[in-house]
Amino acid sequence: MAKKNTQDAVDKLAAIAHEGRLKLMRRLIKAGDAGMAAGDLARFAGVSATTASAQLQVLGNADLVSVRRSGRMMIYAANYQSMRGLLRFLMEDCCADRPEICGPLKESVAG
Repeated sequence: MAKKNTQDAVDKLAAIAHEGRLKLMRRLIKAGDAGMAAGDLARFAGVSATTASAQLQVLGNADLVSVRRSGRMMIYAANYQSMRGLLRFLMEDCCADRPEICGPLKESVAG
């Protein structure tokens, strides 16, 4: 099970290890559960709709974003549950479980 969790973390981190995808991810986090239309995300990032779509697909394949159709628009939203899982994995053995170092951060991602 630990190997699966490690590979999942590697996949998620690889997906956001790109300036454009990180920019889109941060914007979607700020957008909240309502998410944002693909076209609005492309304009925000200053890229073509095709480029934004490709970047969002990478984030989606890593389970960091979800997508839903609303009429003719594709609405993307951050997958907070998946992000919390990644943060929990990263914090699992934080600082040898010394609460004075990682306690507050660990508590904030526990939800």
